[in-house]
Formats: sequence, structure tokens, C-alpha cells
Amino acid sequence: MDIVGVLLALGILVWLAYRGWSILLLAPFCAILAALLAGQPLLANWTQTFMRNAADFVAQFFPIFLLGALFGKLMEATGSVSAIASAMTERLGTKRAILAVVLAGALVTYGGVSLFVAFFVLAPMGHALFKAADIPQRLMPAAIALGTSTFTMSAMPGTPAIQNAIPMPFFGTGPFAAPGLGIIASVIMLGFGMWWLTRAQGGAVRAGEGYNYSGASATEAISRDETIRERGAAAHEFDPSEMERGGHATTSPSAGIAALPLVAVVIVNLLMSFVVLPRMNASFLAEATWGATSLSAVAGVWSVIVALAAGIVTLLVTNVRNLPGLRGIMDAGANAAVLPILSVASLVGFGAVVAGLPAFEQVKSWVLNIEGGPLVSLAIATNILAALTGSASGGLTIALDALGPTYMQIASQIGLNPELMHRVAVIGAGTLDSLPHNGAVVTLLAVCGVSHRDGYPDLAVVAIAGALVALTAVIILGSMFGSF
Repeated sequence: MDIVGVLLALGILVWLAYRGWSILLLAPFCAILAALLAGQPLLANWTQTFMRNAADFVAQFFPIFLLGALFGKLMEATGSVSAIASAMTERLGTKRAILAVVLAGALVTYGGVSLFVAFFVLAPMGHALFKAADIPQRLMPAAIALGTSTFTMSAMPGTPAIQNAIPMPFFGTGPFAAPGLGIIASVIMLGFGMWWLTRAQGGAVRAGEGYNYSGASATEAISRDETIRERGAAAHEFDPSEMERGGHATTSPSAGIAALPLVAVVIVNLLMSFVVLPRMNASFLAEATWGATSLSAVAGVWSVIVALAAGIVTLLVTNVRNLPGLRGIMDAGANAAVLPILSVASLVGFGAVVAGLPAFEQVKSWVLNIEGGPLVSLAIATNILAALTGSASGGLTIALDALGPTYMQIASQIGLNPELMHRVAVIGAGTLDSLPHNGAVVTLLAVCGVSHRDGYPDLAVVAIAGALVALTAVIILGSMFGSF
């Protein structure tokens, strides 16, 4: 009955979340339902297990959510993202329209711009490019997803995406964990995705299919569907409703100036990870005042925080004369972080309640006994949870909350490098999270004005199939050569 209760609670969570119900309501309700069916104390599970674990997640990761959302909002409001996208379009031209969209998305998201900000800026650019090149608009969501939601989210070493930050406190790793494997995985995802999209474009040309879109703009599409905000907020770190709030610059900076904040994020992240923090005397962290922790447990998060802060400062300095209504922009950026982190934290609280139920021991035993070793079982666990929750960050945190210490114990026994586990876990969470009910998928299709029926098949190939191929390669190479 315990397992049935867990599955029932999870099924209700997934079904109602897809229909647009708030995770802030669903997660505690479903957690209490699971506890009730397991015969466990209800209020204790809510206040002592659910809320404590949700609060721990907020305490660990709110600075990254806050600075990431603020940075993304400022990049959008100053016109910096548009400037970069336009420069990429001019350089590559309409003959390489798909590649221009992919690379523009990759550049801004690897530089720290929030996913949803990239969606809203790239969609109009994509429509203009695809129309000029007479490419079917159904391929546009896949092109945007390939650049924003695959290798720059989970594989590229140093990416400031929240998914790359989540394993760091669990495994004592940094944002550049397993850099060689991450680069190989990135090349596979990008190469596979471009091969598929080029093939699909060729098929469309032979069939006489071209661009024929005449629908609503991105803003109009979002405003018509109130459920998108709830779906999207649990999937990534930016509240879509804040996109149109705050002021906007009347002129855009040059592409070079626009790219400076992105360069600052990457360079500062690199310096913090390999130069500054390794030389820091952080013995004081062992004291109870500072949480009785260690530098390895917080260094990765610190690196990303400082990098995003450096990007924000660089952006403000280079655009100081081009920011009307700065307070409104900053407020919108800060507000954009609140609903996403509380939504993901609620998923984490739900996972903590489920992990504390007696039935979870059976699930844990099944996962750890999957044939292929700990890397395979870790990949499967993160895949399944990300798929069920429709959130890479939520599924990854639930998996590591429940199984992270066990995997670290296994790693120490067999000599497995935690950096390898980090990269496998992040790539694993970024595969099946792109199922049709994922909030980012729903938002992207709506922003592009493309239906699930038309746009999802190609999106699934580039975001799921390509990522699974890369994940398999990382597991095989990691098993043969270790982390590099």
C-alpha cells in the first residue's frame, strides 16, 4: 500500500501541475497524501520534513536564483541579448538561420542569461530569420532548445545554470567538474542536434514546406495562457510574468559591449574556481557559527555567485546611460526569482517526505541494484525523477537529497571520482526533463506559436535523444578512463 500511495501522490502532482495548478499548493498536499496513505504523522511530515528540506534548498541556492534572474532581466532590458542575437544573425546570414539561432542561444545562456529571457528574445529573431530563409516555423522551438536547454545547461564546464550548481554541495565539486567529459558531451549534443535539424530542413525543402506563420507574438501568447507561468516557474529560474515589467532601453549597445558581461561571468567563474578559492584559508567554516561545513561544500556555489555578481556590475557600468527606470528593472529581476525557487523548493520538500517513507527503501534498493554500476543507476534515477517532476533542477535535487550520501559512500569505496558523478547526474537530469509536460517545453512552444503536435517531435530529438547519446558516451568514457 505504501508504494501505491507514493505513486498515487506523484501521479496527482504530475497531472495537476501539467494542468497549471501551482506547485506551491500541490507539493505539500501530495506529500501529506503520501504520508497519510503510509500511516505516517501528517503535521510532522509537513512542518519538520517538508518545510525543513524546502528551507534548506532556499538557503543554499537562493543567491544563484536571485542573481541569475536579475542578470537575465538586466541583459534583456538593456537590449544586450537582442544585440548579441542580431550580431549572430548578421554574421551567419539567413542561409545559416538555424545555426544562428542555436549559437545565439548557446552564447547568452552559457554567459548566465536565464532560459526564459533567452526564449522571449530569440523567438522574434527566429521568426524573422526563418521567414527570410523560408524554413518551417515548426523547427524553431527545436533550434532554440538546442542552443539554450541542452549542452549549455548540463554539459559545458563552468556553466552558471542552476542544474550545474545543485550537485556541488552534495559531491564537494565545482562548476567545472569533469571538464573534458563535459566538452565531449557538448560536442555530441550540438553535433547530433544540428545533424537532425539540417536533415529536417532538407526534408521540408523537398516536400515544398516553408514558413507560413501568422500567429500572435510571444508576449500575446503568454498573456493568453495563464497556466504557462505556473508550469514554467517550476522548470527554471525565471518567472515569465516579469518579462514585460520594468523599463527597457531605447537603444541597444554594440555587440561587443553587450558581450562583456557574459565574458565577465565566464572569466570570474574560472578564476574563482581555480585561483581564488583554492588559495583561501577557510578553516573558519568548520565552526558552528558558519554551519560546521567545509570549503569544498560551498566553493562551487560561491564561484557562481561571484561570477554572476561580476556580470551584473559589468552590465551596469557599461550601460549606465542606457537604463531608464533602473529600480523597476531591478525589482522585476528580483521578483522573477521568487516563484521559481519556492516552486522547486516545494518539489524538494515533496521528495524529502517521500524519501522518508518506509516504502522508499524498496525504491532505493532497486535503484542501487540496477545493473551497470553506480553511474548507470545515478543516471537512471535523475532521469526518472526529472521526467516525473517535469523539472531538471527539482528532479536532480530530490535524487541527490535521497541518494547523494549513499553514492558518495560508494564512490569512496570503489575510488570513483565525485566530479564524474556530478557530470553524469547533471546530464541525466537534463534529458527526460524535456517531456511534453515540462514547463520550459510548454513555454517555448507557446512563445514560438507552435503546437505540441507540430513542434515537439523535433524538439524531443534534439533535447532528449541527443542528450541521451551524450550521457551514454560520458558513462562509457568515465567508466573506462575515469574523470577528466
